[in-house]
Amino acid sequence: MTSAAPSALGHAPVLPVVVIDDAADAVPLARALVAGGLTAIEVTLRTAAAPAAIRAIADGVPGAVVGAGTVLSAGAVAEAVAAGARFLVSPGWTDGLLEAMAASGVPFLPGVSTASEVVALLERGVSTMKFFPAEAAGGIAYLKSMAGPLPRARFCPTGGISPASAPAYLALPNVACVGGTWMLPPDALAARDWARVESLAREAAALRPPGRVADAVP
Repeated sequence: MTSAAPSALGHAPVLPVVVIDDAADAVPLARALVAGGLTAIEVTLRTAAAPAAIRAIADGVPGAVVGAGTVLSAGAVAEAVAAGARFLVSPGWTDGLLEAMAASGVPFLPGVSTASEVVALLERGVSTMKFFPAEAAGGIAYLKSMAGPLPRARFCPTGGISPASAPAYLALPNVACVGGTWMLPPDALAARDWARVESLAREAAALRPPGRVADAVP
């Protein structure tokens, strides 16, 4: 069993978490994110439009690495991969979901919020995880406390992270990137203001701390 790793996390310091209600918005939104430097894009499976949006981005935005988020079942794994998802993200995990994600052939990020869940994944050979909900589950202090006893675990914290708090997360040695939505403000999406999305994405892509390099991407 392998974890998600470089192909999902090595593109930029921030992984945008996208909820798409209208699949027609998928391509221009993704193009704005990619133009701003955020090439890995997580489209959550929270709407009926999500599979079509993933397919549209996979087919229409060559610079994007599109993945599926809020993956909760083996059926969702199959649907996402069939639509063109190149990585999978779940808010939590069970043995069955983990097996389905591992069998999918694409990288995956299972969600954790406790040390016991991290140990259980490490025992199964998975070392790269989503830490969710990051702020509610203990935030920077909690992740910092896990770096010593669990140095093999690496995280993409998501949930409640802002441009103000992201740099402190990214400075932690066990954080590969952070997930966020702040570059996708609802009013900009409603107005289809893709120029604003691109500008906010560019600011997010510049958040990596000095001297910190991205994971190698195969």
